[in-house]
Amino acid sequence: MTAVAIAVTGAVTAAIGPDFGAVTASGELTRIIGALLTVTLVVAVGALVVCAVTWALTASSGHWHTAMRARTGAWVALGAAALAGAGLAWANFLLDVGAGI
Repeated sequence: MTAVAIAVTGAVTAAIGPDFGAVTASGELTRIIGALLTVTLVVAVGALVVCAVTWALTASSGHWHTAMRARTGAWVALGAAALAGAGLAWANFLLDVGAGI
């Protein structure tokens, strides 16, 4: 805004964004959240591998009921890995959009 626009509207623009310094242990909190996301991704990928192997073995041996359960587990693990991986990217996107408003 130019000085004339500020004088006419009487508004002053200010950067609005989250104040991460307001929390006393924000650095610690960031590390804890990062560690939890890492553990979630590792467990989800491990479950995905186990379910996929179980699905393949039981489908080839004719155990259809176990194969269906393993397939469901593989889809759930894939969804959990996708949500955990996309959670941080989504939060960063929202923070960038909020800072740009």
